[in-house]
Order: sequence, then C-alpha cells, then structure tokens
Amino acid sequence: MNPFAVLSARRFGLRVVRALLMLALACATPMASAADAADLTIEGTIEGRDNRSYREMPFRVPDGVARITVEFDYDGREHKTTIDLGLIGPGDFLGRDGFRGWSGGNKRVFTVSAADATPSYSAGALPAGEWKVLLGIPNIRADQRARYVARIHFGTADTPDALPAVIAGKPLRSGPGWYRGDLHMHSGHSDGSCASQAGTRVPCPLFLTAQAASRQGLDFVAVTEHNTVSHLSALRELQPYFDRLLLMPGIEITTFQGHANVFGTYAPVDFRVGSAAVPDWNSVLRALEERGAPVSINHPIRPSDERCMGCGWTPMPTADLSRVSMVEAVNGGDADTPGSGIAFWQRELNAGHRLTGIGGSDNHDAPTEAEETFGANRIGRPTTVVHARELSMPAILEGLRAGNVFVDVRGSKERALELSARHAAQQVAMGGELRLRAGEEARLSLTVRNVAGGRVETIVDGVVAPLIEQPAVSAAEQRFDFRWPSDGARHWLRVDVRDAQGRLLLMGNPVYFNRR
Repeated sequence: MNPFAVLSARRFGLRVVRALLMLALACATPMASAADAADLTIEGTIEGRDNRSYREMPFRVPDGVARITVEFDYDGREHKTTIDLGLIGPGDFLGRDGFRGWSGGNKRVFTVSAADATPSYSAGALPAGEWKVLLGIPNIRADQRARYVARIHFGTADTPDALPAVIAGKPLRSGPGWYRGDLHMHSGHSDGSCASQAGTRVPCPLFLTAQAASRQGLDFVAVTEHNTVSHLSALRELQPYFDRLLLMPGIEITTFQGHANVFGTYAPVDFRVGSAAVPDWNSVLRALEERGAPVSINHPIRPSDERCMGCGWTPMPTADLSRVSMVEAVNGGDADTPGSGIAFWQRELNAGHRLTGIGGSDNHDAPTEAEETFGANRIGRPTTVVHARELSMPAILEGLRAGNVFVDVRGSKERALELSARHAAQQVAMGGELRLRAGEEARLSLTVRNVAGGRVETIVDGVVAPLIEQPAVSAAEQRFDFRWPSDGARHWLRVDVRDAQGRLLLMGNPVYFNRR
C-alpha cells in the first residue's frame, strides 16, 4: 500500500440504501457530501514529485457483492492538478479478472456490475479479493500538494438493483408537475428492427429510439427489452447526451403465461416460468417485490397461441395481483378494440386491487426523421402522463405507484385531465382514497384541456354513470364539478374523455372510496 494513502473502512455490513438511480449519474455527478453512506473510504495526498506517475489504491471486495460504485474527487484543480481514474480487479492486469476500465479525467463517479457498467468500464463478474482504484497523475506542479478521496459503495446479492443514494444526482428537471412518457418500447437489444442505410431490416440501434422519443417531445421513456439487460450500458452511455429525456431501464418479462414490464431494474430476472427454478408467476412477483421493482402486466387481453404465444395474461396458478403495481390498459392503438386491456384492468379494480392504469406504444421500429414528418412515429402513442415531484426515475416510479396518472391515447402532447375528490377535510387526486359513510357525498372536480368538441364520461365500478349533467367539452380548458353519493361500501370512480365520434382520447385513473 502506498505511504500516502490512509485506509479507513467500516466493517463490511454492506448496508445499501434502497434508492433507484437516475441513469445520468454515473457519467458526471460531483462527489456527494454524505461520506458516511460509503462502505469504504480511501483518502490520500499527492505532491509535485508524483507528477506523471501511477498509483494504486487497494481495497477488498467481500463475497456476495453484486455492484461496485466509486465516487472520486480531489482538490487543487485551480493549480492545474489533474488525476485520472481507472479500476483493476483481483486478477492479472491483462487477465480475465484484471483491468476493468479507464475513464481518465472525465468521470468522478462510475459503477460496474455483472449486467452493466458506466461507459469506459466493462461489465462482468465481481470476484471477491483485492481490487484497486488506479490513479494516473498527468499533472501536478512541483510546489503543489493535493488531497483525494475515493468512496466505495457495495451492492449486495440480496439487493442487486440498489445503488447508494449519495450518487443519485440531480433530476433532469426540478419541481412537481405532469411528465409525459412512453413505458413500453424495444430496440435491437431484443426484437426491435429498422431499415439500415441500404434499406435492409436490421436490429435497430437504441440511439434511434431515444432520438425519436426526444423529437416526440417526451419527458421520459422506459426501454423494456425482452428478458435481457444488455441495454443498460447503452442507456448509461446515451443519458448524458439526452439530457432532457429520462431514459429508464426496464425488462419485459416474457413467458409462455403472459408478459409484464418491470421498471427501474439493474439486474436480470429469471423469466423461466413453468420450470423447476421458477414454478409460477408468483415466484417472479415475490422476487421483484423484494427488489422493490414495480411490475406492470402488459397487453393482458391478447391471444396466447400460435398467433402470439404467451402474449395474453394466463398465469397458472392465478397470480397474486397484490404484488403488481400497474396494468397496461392501452397498448399501441388498441384503446377502442376488443384487445384493449381496459376491461381486464377494471375487472381487477372491482376485485379490490389497486392498480394504476398506464399505456405504452410497444414500439419495435424506430422511425426515421422523414417518416416522422408523415406521422409514422408510433413512439409516445399512447403517452402515459404522470404527476411527479420532479423528472427523475425515483420520482416517476413513485408517481406511477401513487396513481395520479392519465393516458393520452393519441400522444397529443398538450391534452390533459385532472381529477380530485374531497369530503370535509379529506382531499385526494387520482390514485387517492376517501373514507365515506353511507349517505355522505364526495365532491369531485374535473379539469380537461385541449379536448374541445369531446365529451366527458364518468365511470363507477366499470359502468358508465351519468354524474355530469352537461358533459360536452366546449372550451380549450373546462372545469366540471359534480357529486357522488356513498353507500358506505367499497367503490372506485374515474373519468374518460372521448371525441365527437366516441373514440377514446384521455383515460383517467380512479379515485377510491373505502377501498381498505
């Protein structure tokens, strides 16, 4: 160990804060001040005589580590001091478990795991043993001295999706508001395809999907490849460039008994439902619940035969939907068809489950800019619109779970629906619950925007109920106030907006009454 380094390590309790990471963090986030969140801290100094030399900072990785994240910072930049950064595993430098990457001076935070890594670093197994943070010192003046600190965080095998909260970084946009996104799309990392420069169908680069989503004006997307996490490193690479579009990782768990998206996961999911290892869907749902990863059932009313094996939701035995957060009620353009998931979603709401209704394009073909000009871009159609405290992955997932969400079926960019309900001191938005005794009334307020010529439809327990005397929308922004009388039992109420031809434009989520 070099004489300048002072190694201060806590016992390897491997305590990991359960917080999801915004994908941009690993490329440019400055060192956080919450040093006590690190599992290991290495500090040291360099002097003028260290100019143009390399230094290794050893640290020990115990068994069971699934992710290593390093925060690094140093002082003296005002005097042109520069320290570059790399990582070496426990093997020989050029061996299988040796050199893991070199980011020079352009990253202060990086992460590596078996499934993904920050650009500049290689994903792969994390064997126990002595690892080293590699420092290169291209410049320090002869009369200067600089302090450095490396904070090392371990993710355990028990929590493969968790990363330290201290490196969560800033949101892409601060402040509460409505954020618009697409929660279901594919690239060449699974079965997405597009035309090559010569016009041949090829696996579609993820960059084109992100670029099309950005041109569509979306705030966030979830890239949900079938049963793989190979796209995670690509998302990490692209996020700094797409600094107005949040790129969230996801997996479409694709089985013979149904498909479901899981959002915010950084580790593979064993999808082999019906095997000895994964006997049923409940095994999958329990594992994901332990990881804190929200699940959405995809296109539940679909054929599940030779036309589309496993596309319909047919778990055997029945899946425990108390472990599910969402249902993809609208998939692509199916809102007004028998294949829409709305009926399935409403049936499960009637069964007492609390499920946020969402939409996703299920796009497999990133359009060219020319195709977008002619309206061929299916990304963001439908758009899921989430009320969140900020534009970050933790906030979007929190908002989806809370249920203050509506679906803009045609991805219009400006249509909106807001519903709230109150009684006495209680007031809730979509996704919230009021407690009412028999004979008490809820007062509801609905605001819709940019749907002039449409018609509001109120739905109670899956049945259209004429609660608004004049449901026609005649203005760019219009408010409707109405009441709903309670019988003291469990109910839910939500609102849709349809156009003059009866086609669904906006799909709202429920307000719940006496659900518990």
